[in-house]
Amino acid sequence: MARRALILVEGNIRGLGLLFVQAAQRLGLHPITLSADPAQYDYLAAESNEAIRVDTDNLDALIRECSRLYATYDIAGITSATESFYATVGKLCRYFDLPGPNAESIERCCDKFAQRQLLAEAGVPIPAYRLATNATDIERSAAEIGLPVILKPAVGLGSRGVRLCGNLDELAEHTTYLLGGKHIWRSPPRILVEEFAQGSQYCIDIMGNEVIGIGALGFCRPPHFVYRELAYPAVLTDDEHNRIVDVSLSCLRALGLGWGPTNVELRWTKRGPVVIEVNPRLAGTPAPQLVQLTYGVDLVTEHINLVMGDEWNLRRTHSHTAVARYLVPDRDGTLDWIDDSRATAILGVAEVKLHVKLKTPIVRKGDHRDCIGHVIATSPSLAQTEAILQRAVDLISWSITPFPTPGEQE
Repeated sequence: MARRALILVEGNIRGLGLLFVQAAQRLGLHPITLSADPAQYDYLAAESNEAIRVDTDNLDALIRECSRLYATYDIAGITSATESFYATVGKLCRYFDLPGPNAESIERCCDKFAQRQLLAEAGVPIPAYRLATNATDIERSAAEIGLPVILKPAVGLGSRGVRLCGNLDELAEHTTYLLGGKHIWRSPPRILVEEFAQGSQYCIDIMGNEVIGIGALGFCRPPHFVYRELAYPAVLTDDEHNRIVDVSLSCLRALGLGWGPTNVELRWTKRGPVVIEVNPRLAGTPAPQLVQLTYGVDLVTEHINLVMGDEWNLRRTHSHTAVARYLVPDRDGTLDWIDDSRATAILGVAEVKLHVKLKTPIVRKGDHRDCIGHVIATSPSLAQTEAILQRAVDLISWSITPFPTPGEQE
């Protein structure tokens, strides 16, 4: 009998790919990662997992490779831990008659302008927005909306290129950054100019048409949107909870989603919930770990069950609190050392995860890449969890040597 395998199109450097590999193995599957550069995923070598080099931007090449694998394995399903390839996964699943997401819905959702249009047409509350392709468009759009505004690429991940602009100088500076060659575009530049929706931000985890959890998001100092903390469950009144659930589910209907995982980010403003972004995928780590610690629902495993066409189990088995603190350096330079040994020993600390190696150059970019690790704590109460987390973070130390200034002697 052929061995059952799960095909993963690309992986994920920051932990989600590893969670998929581990969950597949627990389910008795043989995970196979198809990647243009398998060496970028350290966990593949560490876990002795099968990886195949293939041009993952080429659908025909992926079809050929999957067809070849079908001759050896019983392919249980195809999926990805990366949003950039989720539409491709939908096309592969359709070709091989496997359960999968709707590729067209994913593609529309990944285009933030198209997403905004569909949400607006459906009456979903969103910030005021305009699409710009040049500096003149940006300046005019900002004047129409009114400062402060947010500039962001219409297509992109991890808050790359996203900035809050509070005055004309900041607007001009970030316009130059986006259009002057520093930001990498994979297609002609298209920029969203958006109203800054002010208020507490929340992260909503959905599987199918069911809201599993709502977390509260905290950020480091503006003008960038670098995560500082994520806490489950968010502290909400019943009315706030119900309105957030209703708005989140209305996003699925507007965007043609509802198969598999969706992650919605919104802010609670003076006019109630306003949707910031809908992501047609699981939230990145550590959100899945927090959801499991809080509610007992393993989103990654249940996602794989869906991919295989099996029944999933989204029933909550307990109710705790879980909070993650992101480790963000305050300077650029070379990471000389980092010590997390005392933090890992604290009762209630569920995970201390580092994303960088020693001697790594630290160059802050104002997006998700600034995070060099995270700490997760859990307990029955939020106050206790926050206390455990703070104690653990205080025990983590590192040293970063600033880069030499131009002309400085070695």
